[in-house]
Amino acid sequence: MNSKKAGLLEKITVLLATGFGLGYSPFAPGTVGSLPGVILVWFVNARYGLAIQVALAILLAAAAIPICSAAERHFGQKDDHRIVADEYMTFPICMLGLPPSPIVLGIAFVTNRLCDIIKPPPARGFQRFQGGFGIVVDDVIACLYSLALNHVLYRLLLASAKHWS
Repeated sequence: MNSKKAGLLEKITVLLATGFGLGYSPFAPGTVGSLPGVILVWFVNARYGLAIQVALAILLAAAAIPICSAAERHFGQKDDHRIVADEYMTFPICMLGLPPSPIVLGIAFVTNRLCDIIKPPPARGFQRFQGGFGIVVDDVIACLYSLALNHVLYRLLLASAKHWS
């Protein structure tokens, strides 16, 4: 590959890794960088069933690994705070099977960020792995915790709504 193509590929990779530049946010780049995932879920979950949602979530999480690996090499620092592809590309996991209503998305966003920050076991331990795998896999596990919480909270909201109607 010539240097011009390689330079373009690196620019595209960094653009994806930084969440289209959101990872450069001076305040909570991981939280700000999660927003493209919310937008993605808004469109996907409204149009497609669970099988497509699961397939897309797996595809995005898998694609995040080489993107994050390349960005880590580019920035020269393990899990650089500007790398947010792991946040937005795994966010769809925490919304599997849930409707993308504003309330559900808001709750999912909060539980996702809390689980990512807290990193319940075994999520935190996976950060020790090198490259994109170490960057992404802890987020996948945190998203699975968030997914469980979101389904419980959604069922509670439904039960509460039925009770008041």
